[in-house]
Amino acid sequence: MSSLRTVRALRLAVAAALTISGAALATPAFAAAPGPAVAFGPAHQGSHAALHYGHGSRRYDGGVWGGYVAQGSNFSSVTGSWTMPQVTCNTSNDLFAPWVGIDGYGSQTVEQTGVQVDCSSGSPVLSGWYEMYPAPPQYFSDPVNAGDSFTGSVTTDGNGNYTLTLTDNTLGWSENTTQNLGAQNVSAEAVIESPSQSYPSFNELDFSNVTVNGQVFDSFSPQAIDSGQYTETQLQNGSFAIVPAGGGNWTSARHA
Repeated sequence: MSSLRTVRALRLAVAAALTISGAALATPAFAAAPGPAVAFGPAHQGSHAALHYGHGSRRYDGGVWGGYVAQGSNFSSVTGSWTMPQVTCNTSNDLFAPWVGIDGYGSQTVEQTGVQVDCSSGSPVLSGWYEMYPAPPQYFSDPVNAGDSFTGSVTTDGNGNYTLTLTDNTLGWSENTTQNLGAQNVSAEAVIESPSQSYPSFNELDFSNVTVNGQVFDSFSPQAIDSGQYTETQLQNGSFAIVPAGGGNWTSARHA
């Protein structure tokens, strides 16, 4: 009997260990993040799988955003173009995107589209996306290369319907989607953002032809925001550059 008890006890111990191991394997790799977050589609599962662009308890100036933000009311459209730079991944945590959008600054929603550079694989992986926060970002399968010129736009009919368009002017593809969201339309942005607060290295990213409500971006006296690692040159007729901070003449040109 004692030997049977011993065998039975061993079996129970093994079963318990397997149950605990199975529970551990079933635990999600990424819990909901309280800060800025980007949710990734199947092609983007990596160290950033819990992050969202454009929303969360992020910092603005000196934090994760860099570029220009206009504040007010009744923003109905934003359009802008940019060229994706060659980047160098410094760590697997490097992640950033240039984007244009409505809301996200002083509001609880974001309606935006842009191009992401993800270094979680050790090399830069580029992809187009849009996000209607609090829903997760949605990624496009179209090819994206460094050096490609893009135009993004977000428009609303004022009844909660938003049309988001991203066009690769170099490769000739365009993605368009219409989504519905109860949003406030209280800001408009042309920015870069790193929700992981870790940027890869690049020399310059140029925004051009940025308009809001059909007018040149400058008309809305947008606020300049530094990311910390990068700064923006003076906004002139809807155009500006994002360059490394401390870049001599670039920095002095800001707000000149």
